[in-house]
Amino acid sequence: MGTPDFAVESLKALVEGGYNVVGVITMPDKPAGRGHKLQYSAVKEYALSVNLPLLQPEKLKDEQFLAELKEWNADLQIVVAFRMLPEVVWNMPRLGTFNLHASLLPQYRGAAPINWAVINGEKETGATTFFLTHEIDTGKIIKQIRLSIGEDENVGSVHDRLMKQGATLVTDTVDAILQGDIEAIDQSKFYQSETDLKAAPKIFKETCRIDWNAPVHAVYNLIRGMSPYPAAWSEFVTPEGEQLMVKILEAQKIEEPHTLPAGSIRTDGKSSVDVAAEGGFIRLKNLQLAGKKRMEIKDLLNGFKITDEFKLI
Repeated sequence: MGTPDFAVESLKALVEGGYNVVGVITMPDKPAGRGHKLQYSAVKEYALSVNLPLLQPEKLKDEQFLAELKEWNADLQIVVAFRMLPEVVWNMPRLGTFNLHASLLPQYRGAAPINWAVINGEKETGATTFFLTHEIDTGKIIKQIRLSIGEDENVGSVHDRLMKQGATLVTDTVDAILQGDIEAIDQSKFYQSETDLKAAPKIFKETCRIDWNAPVHAVYNLIRGMSPYPAAWSEFVTPEGEQLMVKILEAQKIEEPHTLPAGSIRTDGKSSVDVAAEGGFIRLKNLQLAGKKRMEIKDLLNGFKITDEFKLI
């Protein structure tokens, strides 16, 4: 059960590893683009390419869906980047249902664990397989792998590395379950208080807005943690007071004392634009103005004049 690219890698590992995948469940097709043409999920595209049976329920408690799922008579269900399942679904197979989560649980439970690990400046993350239970991301841990996060790495590259390592973790977990070689551990063994846990809530547009009053390292980590998607953003304010939204996709952190107000700009007008934050500057490298393509800062400055009188808010 899964939807995006992250889930495809695990499904592919199961198929190519010779496991008997009796069926795939993914989200219903969604209208996309200007023509509202129905778009398949990445998991559906892969499932069709290898002729796997497919279900796309609107509601996971739908009687017809539950009957079709039961007919597959699966021994084990695997969930990677899907929806919250009702007990009637996760409790169906004789060996249970496990989930692959892209964090070192119990840390970073929630919808966006990779983003928040980078935003919070973590040096390490990982992936966890755990048995599903009533509360989301809280079931007993089966296996974990650890992955370092580079100081200048963005969420896109961490995602891609975790996707591959997570797929190996999925097949290792299946093997262990089939061999009866598991000792699932309660997550409460890994922390003393709920206050010790860091969350990974869903990301909204306002979550991505840059606060230039924040410390320079926090601004830099937010940009990394949102790049390439959904992208940290701010607004240029021109000397005339016009505001223009900009997504910042790549930047450099410069730790340097200064007395400039937050969001102030210093630029040579040709190849560099630095934005003041607390304790330093963010040097803009790659960005995207509203309605335009993403571009390197030098290319932007060729056609869009930025001066020290601009600011970012």
